[in-house]
Amino acid sequence: MDQQDQHLCGGGLGRRALLGGAVAVAAFAVSGGTAVASGGGPGRTPGRTPDLWREYVRDPFTHPQIPYVGRAGAHGGERRLPRRPVVANVLQYGAQADGSGDAAPAINRAIAAAGRAGGGTVLLPPGTYRIDDLIHIGHSNVVLRGAGSGRTKLYATKHLTDLIGVYGSRYGGDKSSWSWAGGLIWLCPEDRFRTLTDAIKAKAWPFEGWTGNQRDEWSTLTTVEPALRGSWSVRVADASKLRRGDLVLLRLADDPAHGLLKHMAGDGPGPEAYSWDDKTKLTSYVPYEWPVRIASVRGHKVTFERPLPLDVRPEWDPRLTTHVEALTGSGVEGLTLEAVETPQSPHLLDKGYNGVTFQCAYDCWADDVCVRHVDNGFGLVAASACTLRRTRVAGRGAHHPYFCREGAHDNLIEDFTIEQRTVPAPSGTQLHGINVEGLSSYNVWSRGDMRMGTFDSHRGMPFANVRTDITVNNNGRHGGDAIAGPLFGARFTHWNIRVTNGRAGLMKIDGLAPWSATVGVNEVTEFDQIDVPDFTGDLNARLELYGTTDEVRPRNLYDAQRDL
Repeated sequence: MDQQDQHLCGGGLGRRALLGGAVAVAAFAVSGGTAVASGGGPGRTPGRTPDLWREYVRDPFTHPQIPYVGRAGAHGGERRLPRRPVVANVLQYGAQADGSGDAAPAINRAIAAAGRAGGGTVLLPPGTYRIDDLIHIGHSNVVLRGAGSGRTKLYATKHLTDLIGVYGSRYGGDKSSWSWAGGLIWLCPEDRFRTLTDAIKAKAWPFEGWTGNQRDEWSTLTTVEPALRGSWSVRVADASKLRRGDLVLLRLADDPAHGLLKHMAGDGPGPEAYSWDDKTKLTSYVPYEWPVRIASVRGHKVTFERPLPLDVRPEWDPRLTTHVEALTGSGVEGLTLEAVETPQSPHLLDKGYNGVTFQCAYDCWADDVCVRHVDNGFGLVAASACTLRRTRVAGRGAHHPYFCREGAHDNLIEDFTIEQRTVPAPSGTQLHGINVEGLSSYNVWSRGDMRMGTFDSHRGMPFANVRTDITVNNNGRHGGDAIAGPLFGARFTHWNIRVTNGRAGLMKIDGLAPWSATVGVNEVTEFDQIDVPDFTGDLNARLELYGTTDEVRPRNLYDAQRDL
């Protein structure tokens, strides 16, 4: 491998109890504008604690501007990811580690064998493995593990258009859906992967989420009584089909007056006056489907592992439902996926040299993974409660370095890097950055080094997402169709953001995003792409410690919420 290939990916890096912990962590002694961590002494760290943080710790699950994301990520954000026993080595299945032959069949056979065995780790020893097909992880509890992103490389020679076929858009036009879907390493449950790719081959462009190609593969488990956002428990009509540990969908349909969409935008005069009926792409994302695991069932009371993301109101026909079989407990670790270097395609015409994508996945992860020369880097498509840790996007430049869409919720992307592109961007291409869209909610981007790109809120009204402790050269642009609706729903939070080129767009969002919080952003000015708010009137947004650099305490909102 050359020196660039040796470069490691990333760095090493009960309600009453939660509320009690919040009070303890909130014990910041504030004196003369300096915050001191609880306990004082050697732990003293200079900085400034915003009023918003003091408010938040008193009301962590229902704060009007800051969402509770302290359980985002796989297994509730656990720092230590599962270590599965080794059950297969790709060399024993015929893979060659010198790049001389197509290793994809052997790797996929080893993964399938691990799946049939009930799970385990498939080893990719050090070396370069040429792959002329995609790598598919379709069984739960299967981990593909290399020797480290600087030691194990998969070299991909073909794109998804070659491997599966042309993938058009269900909304019409000549766009390629490989511009935002699929991966050359694709974690997607077996049955869902088959029905999805069969539909693509038949040119019957599918919905991509938890309830099948036509959103009709679900059945009701029980109806749900009204409850408030932030509640950890609900009462149900019939708990007989529910068990502790079950993964279910909370399904919320909209009413004719679009009350659910208005609620996602924070309610009030602005959302009330907004024109929803002509936002046909946005309304196609409803019903809102929130996957969640059941923590306990006691009589008619069901407690979840996370608090409710929204109010549960009777006019939205709330119910717990089944879903397509999920992929759970699977991961990719310690490798680089490098595509053959080709020029970046014109905007929205990507061929599918895509990196690692999680789809209909829950409690899955990527750790120490680098992708290079890709159209799109890391994807979360109708994926929830997944962790991307120590990931890196490098090479000739990507359209979406990270994409999070089609109702992706409660995911954690931490210790991530988007490198500066190695060649100039061809004419007609587009760079987004860390993308979120399609009613995706409660996702976190934490401790990032973005040497290019932007915070791409891509319309489709994502809401309640957090970007924290990120350094960004803000030179990308957001996308999104007008029929996809607002850029932002309620409760977006940007916390401790260091903008190296001083551009305001999508960083300082107090003039754009309803019920949002912008805290600890250095001074920025508007230039290049400039947006106007989608909603009229008072946005009820908060701005604190503007014009400071790395002074806000706590520095990292996600870490602080976990410490609650």
